[in-house]
Amino acid sequence: MPNSLTAVPGVLVGHWTDAANGTGCTVVLTPAGACGGVDVRGSSPGTRETDLLDPITGVDRVHGIVLSGGSAYGLGAAHGALRWLAENGYGWYTPAARVPIVSSAILYDLAFNGSIVYPTETNAYAACQTASTTEASRGNIGAGTGCTVGKLLGFANASRGGLGQASVTLPGGAVVAALAAVNAIGDIVDPTAARIIAGARDPESGQLADALATAAARFDQFLFRHPPQRENTTIGVVATNLPLTKAQATKLAQMAQAGVTRTTRPAHTMYDGDCLFALGTGTLDIPYELSLLGAIAAQVVAAAVLDGVRSASAGFGLPSASDLAPLALR
Repeated sequence: MPNSLTAVPGVLVGHWTDAANGTGCTVVLTPAGACGGVDVRGSSPGTRETDLLDPITGVDRVHGIVLSGGSAYGLGAAHGALRWLAENGYGWYTPAARVPIVSSAILYDLAFNGSIVYPTETNAYAACQTASTTEASRGNIGAGTGCTVGKLLGFANASRGGLGQASVTLPGGAVVAALAAVNAIGDIVDPTAARIIAGARDPESGQLADALATAAARFDQFLFRHPPQRENTTIGVVATNLPLTKAQATKLAQMAQAGVTRTTRPAHTMYDGDCLFALGTGTLDIPYELSLLGAIAAQVVAAAVLDGVRSASAGFGLPSASDLAPLALR
């Protein structure tokens, strides 16, 4: 499906959403296997099966990635994708059984409506059952259900985040696509217009405030008055139909993280768990230059981040980007 992660042939996407409690999960399935890499930039990450994506390890195929709410509780959801893949005959061959390789990353969306609800194995299994090659939903769905952005000035002054997608088809048929669940501590910036489009708000006016400039102006006292919480993270997947080695997939993930950096101010902090997976399905084998592919991937990730907040809806007492007037950067 154009302008979505499923623009890459062989990639399926599915969601499970609990709108009432502000949580959910998103599954990205590559049943035939894809070469995977990962780049973790935030200093408060929550992940599963990322070590095996290191280029020095032996397993070179992944069959699924689960992006989940629920903080560390949500890591258990990944087993639902593993179970669905195994039941359908997908996975790494072993003499005893096929073993699907499923990596995962989580974000913090606990405590909406005063309850601790998080995605489970059953919920991720349900998302797999609905996964398709045409899924293109965005906004407050799946892992984007409980996303918020701009928490540097406190959660009460934040805005809604969400799940965004983007893709581009290049000459020769190469496709680069991204999906991102945007739950950052920082403001979300449109780098082309040099404007903040969602993020921290002024407590009195309710309109956007430049959180980084506000914090910097009180640098010597800010953390003592407004201690940030580890309740933030932008997690996502960038994929291509080109063949990748594990080292190339890792480099692609690293370069694609620039898309998060361009659109999030600040990004990759001690309080974020930013994590980006990269997948190469290899269904199109044409020559390409990895540095150019990585630069394009960064642009696509940036577009997915912006799409996530622009597609979000107001809720839980927090406004969406469409409710706010963009704020020019200083």
